Amino acid sequence: MSKNVMAAYEKLRAEAERVLTERSEASKIRIQVGSATCENASGAGEVHEEFRKLIEASGRKDIVLRRTGCTGRCSCEPIVGVIAPGRIPVKYEKVTREKVHDIFTLHVLGGAPVTKMMLDNGLHAVPEMELHLCAGERCGRDQSRRFDALLPEKLAAAGVDASKVRIVSAGCFGLCRSEQSGKVTHMLVRPDNVLYRLADEKDLQEVIEQHLKGGRPVDRLRLKEHTVSKRFFDMYGDVAFFNRQSRIALRNSGIVDPEDLYEYMQYKGFSPLARVLEKNDPQWVIDTVTRSKLRGRGGAGYPTGQKWALAARAAEKTRYIICNADEGDPGAFMDRSMLEGDPFGVVEGMIIGGFAIGAQRGFFYIRAEYPMAIRRIQNAIEQCRKHGLLGQNIFGSGFNFDLEIRLGAGAFVCGEETALIHSIEGRRGEPRIRPPYPTESGLWGKPTVINNVETLVNIPAVIYYGPEWFARLGSERSGGTKVFALAGKVLHTGLVEVPIGTTLRQIVFGIGGGVPGGKRLKAIQTGGPAGGCIPEKLLDTPVDFDTLSRVGAIMGSGGMIIMDEDDCMVDIAKFFLSFSQDESCGKCTPCREGTKRMLEILERITSGQGVPEDLTNLERLAQLIRKASLCGLGRNAPNPILSTLTHYRDEYVAHVTEKRCPAKKCAALVRYEINAEKCVGCSACARNCPVACISGEVRKPYRIDAARCVKCGRCFQVCKFGAVNRS
Repeated sequence: MSKNVMAAYEKLRAEAERVLTERSEASKIRIQVGSATCENASGAGEVHEEFRKLIEASGRKDIVLRRTGCTGRCSCEPIVGVIAPGRIPVKYEKVTREKVHDIFTLHVLGGAPVTKMMLDNGLHAVPEMELHLCAGERCGRDQSRRFDALLPEKLAAAGVDASKVRIVSAGCFGLCRSEQSGKVTHMLVRPDNVLYRLADEKDLQEVIEQHLKGGRPVDRLRLKEHTVSKRFFDMYGDVAFFNRQSRIALRNSGIVDPEDLYEYMQYKGFSPLARVLEKNDPQWVIDTVTRSKLRGRGGAGYPTGQKWALAARAAEKTRYIICNADEGDPGAFMDRSMLEGDPFGVVEGMIIGGFAIGAQRGFFYIRAEYPMAIRRIQNAIEQCRKHGLLGQNIFGSGFNFDLEIRLGAGAFVCGEETALIHSIEGRRGEPRIRPPYPTESGLWGKPTVINNVETLVNIPAVIYYGPEWFARLGSERSGGTKVFALAGKVLHTGLVEVPIGTTLRQIVFGIGGGVPGGKRLKAIQTGGPAGGCIPEKLLDTPVDFDTLSRVGAIMGSGGMIIMDEDDCMVDIAKFFLSFSQDESCGKCTPCREGTKRMLEILERITSGQGVPEDLTNLERLAQLIRKASLCGLGRNAPNPILSTLTHYRDEYVAHVTEKRCPAKKCAALVRYEINAEKCVGCSACARNCPVACISGEVRKPYRIDAARCVKCGRCFQVCKFGAVNRS
């Protein structure tokens, strides 16, 4: 059987290599345009079409136009990459049809990058060479810092022109070994893309003399193994937002064409599946995933290997596996990005999971609001069927497995696994009491494993690179990395993937660039609407399932919203609770009635009608709902209340006892007055007031009628003399 499997895989791989060789793209100039829901909304479709027209008009056959998935750098889209053989790739941000012409004429045809349009690196010229030093926590961070300090001096002593070399402090390469911890560091030399393991200054000097000056890689120090995110570093390593990440789940996003199976195979795609089927040992797969310490990335953090083992041991032989792609958290778009950017990776993870638990049928449950994700997953399924990767007798192994898509209508509660099962079965999406758990009695009463998108896309990497490697990247109890959707009051918004155990400070300031406008960080909300708010004083908290729960938050599916000094934490709690209350399925009384009562209390407090007893009642209700609700969504709904009461109780007290909002966010508690000494009588406030409650004479102080004022704040915004006081 193993010979049949490998023969079938090698035949498909050879076909992929033949097709890709015929394209001969590596020797051509490649123009890469991001293609995903967010990219297209920013105009990527028009940008792609404009490049197509220019290439056609130029008559050049050595220029290729490619589509890739989204890199996750939301605020800079559309992103365009220009990759010329032997040169460091150049990325451009916020590209428009007008910018396309300059990029094509000056860079693609003329060879001179348009530096003013480049993706936020602030360079005046593109360096000829980049040296990336690994700054990961677990191997040689101290060594890396020492080499970082030594490099300028050693480069100068060797006569290397400093203006042509850029030194970069990068994220974890994922190549550390426990016995080497603190003794070595790793350095990537671009654009040659040679990776070195360095132990001392002698090694560093040898690389400088032989490689940087002589152009010959140092074979004794060169690593033959490649980090999983090496391809991403090769492309995006010059951008701080990217090179400080460790991409595993997002390893192919922004790199491969998400609609091309052959291109996915170029990057070891379906090699893990072939290995699994060649071994023909489901228990080996389960043991491998268990040793990797991979925990569910959907929010609960249940160990994936244990879940698979429970289903595999079930007496019932008809089993199912479901990919939960019902991403409903406000501001979360991790799953959508992976479905759109790496659909074959998710499909491969599903097939491996199906084999491990003995399932012959699997389902993608995707919300209907994700049309591009649905289309690309459907395309991936069809291509896999066409090439024998789905269906009967996959790779000649005797394993039969197929996939289909089921659409969700957008109900937040259907992210809960038992409600999701009911939805697939055609019933109302409501949770049920557990046990029995789905691994015992799930879809149509059969043993069922439900994993979310990020969990499944990690599976091929775990199989290919090994469980020990994956476990090393994470914390003591949780292996690997976690993807976060970084949003809110932060300079660089987008998708961030870091090793589990990375601190909040490193994510928000090291990658996200901190809070813009010189504002002070006030809180970090993790875990979506049922998450908690973490104060600035806990910025050095490692991001892990266990540590976050100890500070009143949860990992959740990966939403991370940053708030600054202008945000009112009582209002924030009300916002998230209103979402949870609106999305409550209504099946259980604690969630249905309790969230409604809590919301009523918060509305009283923010409107200036709160009383001291409200705080006691709010806390008691929250604790009751947490203990008595039927499902995890109800039990976690009070988290925003409890965490803000714990860390920001003084704001609640100010609202209740002083009838004052310290952040000046709650309109009912804000007062506007005009300072007669500062008012010059320009009438700007009166002209902009929507309810005409401001009166006066030109060149004389104006007055606000407090009884008629609707607290819109327009007068405060338009006054150029600081004459309008807000309190």
